[in-house]
Amino acid sequence: MTKQEIKNKLTENHHRLIDLVLSLSDTDFLHSANGKWTAGQQLDHICRSVYPVRLAFSLPRFMLSLFFGKSNRPSRDYDELVAKYLKKLEGNYQVAERFVPKPVQPDKIIKLKDELLKAIDSLNKNIDKYSEERLDKQILPHPLLGKLTLREMLYFTIYHAEHHRKLVLQYLGR
Repeated sequence: MTKQEIKNKLTENHHRLIDLVLSLSDTDFLHSANGKWTAGQQLDHICRSVYPVRLAFSLPRFMLSLFFGKSNRPSRDYDELVAKYLKKLEGNYQVAERFVPKPVQPDKIIKLKDELLKAIDSLNKNIDKYSEERLDKQILPHPLLGKLTLREMLYFTIYHAEHHRKLVLQYLGR
């Protein structure tokens, strides 16, 4: 995907998750299937996951190189990255504490929505600071997937919203 395609998919997938959560009744919003996260918690988790990516893209570029280094391999494409993530989910993993959502009440949905849309807008603006080549050269750490190029981290962020949208539907039996 090009930078523009990435930005479009980031916006589209996060809006799809938000639209789904906003469409739920309070009962569905608070529904927890077998102790799984509620729709509100799914959205909160996505917010918590986007914030560090947005922060990384807002830092001066030289700091990313200084802190995390450069890639020694080409970026995976979107499908390869998603396949790697899904394979990791099959194993025994634990979500890092900072990404575990707190209980979310229905009256907090607008605040979460606004925060997430602001974070995605900021991330999209900061993507423009990077050339297509730089997205494939600089890396960031991912708590489950290890070192990812910036492009791969954006692919993950795109897929992650869709993954959690599907979980909301699954847990509601839809």
